Amino acid sequence: MLPRSTGLLINDYTSFWPAQTLLGGLYIYEFLVEQFKAVKRGWLSFTHQISSINSLMLTYSYKYVNDCVIITSVMDVKNTFFKGIKPADDGSRSAILQTRVGRVMTPIFMPDGTRGVVKSLTPEQVESTGVQVVLANTYHLHLQPGEQVVSALGGVHGFGKWRGPILTDSGGFQIFSLSKLRKITEEGVEFKHPVTGEMRLITPEKSIQIQLELGSDMIVAFDHLTGLDNKSRKDVLEAYERTHRWLERCIKEFERLTVDMPEEQKPILFGVVQGGLDKELRRKSLEIVQSSNVGGIAIGGLSVGETKAEMYDILNFLTNYYDNSPRPRFLLGVGDPPDIRYAIEHGIDMLDCVLPTRNARHATVWVAGDKKIHLTNSKYIDDNSVIDPGCDCYTCESGYSKGFLRHQFKVKEPLAGTLCSIHNLRYLVRICEEYRGGQPA
Repeated sequence: MLPRSTGLLINDYTSFWPAQTLLGGLYIYEFLVEQFKAVKRGWLSFTHQISSINSLMLTYSYKYVNDCVIITSVMDVKNTFFKGIKPADDGSRSAILQTRVGRVMTPIFMPDGTRGVVKSLTPEQVESTGVQVVLANTYHLHLQPGEQVVSALGGVHGFGKWRGPILTDSGGFQIFSLSKLRKITEEGVEFKHPVTGEMRLITPEKSIQIQLELGSDMIVAFDHLTGLDNKSRKDVLEAYERTHRWLERCIKEFERLTVDMPEEQKPILFGVVQGGLDKELRRKSLEIVQSSNVGGIAIGGLSVGETKAEMYDILNFLTNYYDNSPRPRFLLGVGDPPDIRYAIEHGIDMLDCVLPTRNARHATVWVAGDKKIHLTNSKYIDDNSVIDPGCDCYTCESGYSKGFLRHQFKVKEPLAGTLCSIHNLRYLVRICEEYRGGQPA
């Protein structure tokens, strides 16, 4: 990471010459601006490749004040952990994300291991589906057993025995869902423990502290999430503004706690884009996050009550404003196959959701053509065929029939949910592999 350089003034919108600016031990006298977005009030960023130093990729954060552009920070976003980005004609892109515990081939779907593991599956079963990253839930692990206990038991990796990278969310979505049990203030979110009734407070700083103590490899900044149903849409502006104030606090705390870590051992911090269905707020939010000192861009506040058409409209709109910095884009909480395809074809690299395993535990599975079938239907009572003949998951290749699975669901045998979870996860992973040219992890 380069030291910040502040107070540089741009009077010419095509080039500028700071007298002597020390960047990573190199004196740079001239910066040729290859991409300079239209300057508007608010925080913006642009990325510049210095031709004589091929490995150096810089993002400048700047502010428009009194008809001048003031450089407020300079961040090195050189392609050290998101490499080999290959755009495709359909709008998707593939790349290699290097985390501190191993590389990940994108695009990817990440199952939610809410309490440290994917429900009803062993790590080996999860890995057999081609899953590369598991998402753990900050809120639930904080409440029980507590981040200190998880840390003492080996962190999220040792705790759940998952060998690959782990991403933790900020806890914001779960707190959002406790609408009758929480109070949002500028300090953070105070909420009542749903079991014990005791009051807890999670601040932006506390969220970062919890995620780092859990030992996550990728973490998400604490954001203010609001629903997009008709009742909640009035709160979007307040949530947008608070999200960015909280982002600054998250970054400051992250930098404080990781200052002594080697760069290659630091987790990747994602900032969250909010703004509801307001396109101007979404554009501004994206520009704020992209100009911030974060390693990844998370798109939040979707799939929370809006229609599919509305979600697709926002995803399509954002494609016009992504910068060219080498950072992964993560769409939070989306897991229906058509939505995954649409998101990937509109520049998204990472997705997560509880849907595949939750559906599986309720006897709902996906088959070719993104169709859903319900295995408890009476028509499957003596069906000897597998869920999907074209599927290469353990469940289908082992020959478990629809009739067998229906029976196990009817007698409430947990094995049925496990076998269907394996199938659904593999189905979503295969979608991602299609966009990687059929290449498995």
